[in-house]
Amino acid sequence: MLVSGRRRLLTALLQAQKWPFQPSRDMRLVQFQAPDLVGPHLGLETGNGGGVINLNAFDPTLPKTMTQFLEQGEATLSVARRALAAQLPVLPRSEVTFLAPVTRPDKVVCVGMNYADHCKEQNVPVPKEPIIFSKFASSIVGPYDEVVLPPESQVGASPTPSLATDAMAHVAGFTVAHDVSARDWLTTRNGKQWLLGKTFDTFCPLGPALVTKDSVADPHNLKICCRVNGEVVQSSNTNQMVFKTEDLIAWVSQFVTFYPGDVILTGTPPGVGVFRKPPVFLKKGDEVQCEIEELGVIINKVV
Repeated sequence: MLVSGRRRLLTALLQAQKWPFQPSRDMRLVQFQAPDLVGPHLGLETGNGGGVINLNAFDPTLPKTMTQFLEQGEATLSVARRALAAQLPVLPRSEVTFLAPVTRPDKVVCVGMNYADHCKEQNVPVPKEPIIFSKFASSIVGPYDEVVLPPESQVGASPTPSLATDAMAHVAGFTVAHDVSARDWLTTRNGKQWLLGKTFDTFCPLGPALVTKDSVADPHNLKICCRVNGEVVQSSNTNQMVFKTEDLIAWVSQFVTFYPGDVILTGTPPGVGVFRKPPVFLKKGDEVQCEIEELGVIINKVV
């Protein structure tokens, strides 16, 4: 299978209720595991690429999954703020395993053709309405997990970040996603519907952290890039998004109900492998790095 895999996605994660705006100092929420801990835990990444503070050790009453954390809204976020302000032990990054910031969300909503420069490279008009597709939650893996190539298919990658008046009040934060695609399944199989080509297991790495919205200066003005084996293949800025995060939430809310932990992959910039001349697809042994300014980098090896 050829996997076309260049896509960094600015990814928005949603919360249960509006959170009052109370600025936090670089709040980077993570889900992680460690050898001496039982099961997944919630933590705080101490800066981009830093170690991890164990939130469940700071307050054992906190939930251990991000979805439950988001469901409780300001009550749990206030505990995380106190932990961030305290002088707490930090687990070295080398001693923890980062999980996706959210696992098993109710839905993963994706947006196609949402970068003006990506439309330009395909020689197609900018859409007048958001183009919505989806991935199953089973496609989500961690920020440094492997992407498994399905047999006999063409696979590619892409990065992406995530009521127009108050929709942002329901956004918990942002992370990086790697939107892997099986291009043959998108274009010639399954009636040319996108779902199956987008949702093979491991086709949606997320992470490394959920960076709360108040910790991001402007989610719609962030540098975004993708590297394959060290070579830059996509480089753009989220200011190229046709529909901003709040517009996407307002649009999709007309059709479905959002729940805490739901994920929106907001689009990919130009440079996608299938549109290169000649086309370029991911192969076994490739390493893909998807990076967004202020949010971090995720690194996935293709196996």
